Amino acid sequence: MEMNIKLTTVEYDSSTGKTDNPILDDIHCYQQLIGKLIYLTITRPDICFVVQELGQFMQRPKRSHWNATLRVLRYLKKSPGQGILLKRGPINTLTTFCDSDWAAFPNTRGLVTGYVIQLGESLISWKPKEQHTVSRSSEEAKYISMAGTVAKII
Repeated sequence: MEMNIKLTTVEYDSSTGKTDNPILDDIHCYQQLIGKLIYLTITRPDICFVVQELGQFMQRPKRSHWNATLRVLRYLKKSPGQGILLKRGPINTLTTFCDSDWAAFPNTRGLVTGYVIQLGESLISWKPKEQHTVSRSSEEAKYISMAGTVAKII
């Protein structure tokens, strides 16, 4: 997805007075495409977060959601060799990365966290997640992300 793009619901747009982003006429195509992308996330963890975010708008998708979905398709077309690669070799390290985005969604001001766990050079676990808790600061959001990641490792 584009950097700093914030996808919003129809209700949010109507409450803020935005009218430049119409609802799609044929939502069935959008729903089918998102379903296929969800299936593809099994082997493409690099698109998990964006597909999860786009999937939240399946009931009333707008033009911006469709454009973001087409951008994902263009990315997939340009990077067919990406995916999960389990390398053979010595396994002597466990590497973990985690991150958070405080108030990421304009609709709910929800917190988004995620982690990636590698054993050796092979990816073994990953998860983007919208948290149901409300954090008071970005530091608290980072702590929630780290706590979830450590729990997964343990």
